[in-house]
Amino acid sequence: MLNNFLPNEHFSSVLEIDPNHLKEKGVKGIITDLDNTLVAWDVPDATDEIKDWFKAMNDHGIQVTITSNNNEDRVKLFSDPLNADFIYSARKPLSHAFKKAQRQMDLKKDEMVVIGDQLLTDVLGGNLAGFHTILVVPIVETDGFFTRINRKIERRILNWMRRKGKITWERRDQS
Repeated sequence: MLNNFLPNEHFSSVLEIDPNHLKEKGVKGIITDLDNTLVAWDVPDATDEIKDWFKAMNDHGIQVTITSNNNEDRVKLFSDPLNADFIYSARKPLSHAFKKAQRQMDLKKDEMVVIGDQLLTDVLGGNLAGFHTILVVPIVETDGFFTRINRKIERRILNWMRRKGKITWERRDQS
């Protein structure tokens, strides 16, 4: 059961995820979380670095769909300037939004990855839906109310995984 929370890969930041690395794995599409994955949860717009990351993915023929549990206004405001497809009120970890993104991109599961900062929504949902999952460290250590609850549960799961030798990396918020 707890293995469903185990990501396939881990990076400190989405900016470390290189399009060449993804292309070597046959990746043609990304389903990415928004808040605390691409920008801090309280930052409305993409940073220049994130704009460059989206451009690099696009230049390598990799589609990106932003999939967020947040509301339409928040996700649309962020996504539109990037010309990025998006799904709001995704209800992750339920699989509906992941499958919808896959249909929109018209790709096979093994041609896609799910990127996010939370085990309980992004990684669990991506794994249950059958995708390759990538966990990134949250951009900021502050969160909304429900995410703070999730982080406490995540710390317990990550500590268990570390004790069992399933992960070797450390997260900034594990101290």
